[in-house]
Amino acid sequence: MQSKSLTVNDYLKELPADRSSSFIKLRDTILNNIPQGFQEVMCYGMISYVVPHSIYPAGYHCDPKLPLQFIAIASQKNFIAIYHMGIYGSPKLYDWFVAEYPKHCKTKLDMGKSCIRFKKMEDIPYKLIADLMTKITVKEWIKLYQENYIKPKK
Repeated sequence: MQSKSLTVNDYLKELPADRSSSFIKLRDTILNNIPQGFQEVMCYGMISYVVPHSIYPAGYHCDPKLPLQFIAIASQKNFIAIYHMGIYGSPKLYDWFVAEYPKHCKTKLDMGKSCIRFKKMEDIPYKLIADLMTKITVKEWIKLYQENYIKPKK
């Protein structure tokens, strides 16, 4: 479910009342802990944290006009989601997150390749999300991205 909002503020205004405060707290957690250099934008109908073209001119390999994606958050139909490409690209980071999750939550981890889903707002582990945000710098993300997603030219 993608929003048609063009700005973060418009996206926040359209949040359902029962999710608004939790979503805003999640966003604040990300903004307060994500390393310097990432930029908050609207992309793919979600609030996204990207490496801007000023730092990585090549952009996203699927659409070079877009900045390099890193994290996105969205209020979906039945849950709030965090899409974290670093977890998808780094087995070490994935293993750390999966091991840490039970220390912060009583509920079972609901996770896909890069998507972490929270169906109950009271289950969002803000401290763990804060720690997760600090694990990859812009420079480290670019390196990981290039190693995992960019095919070498022959």
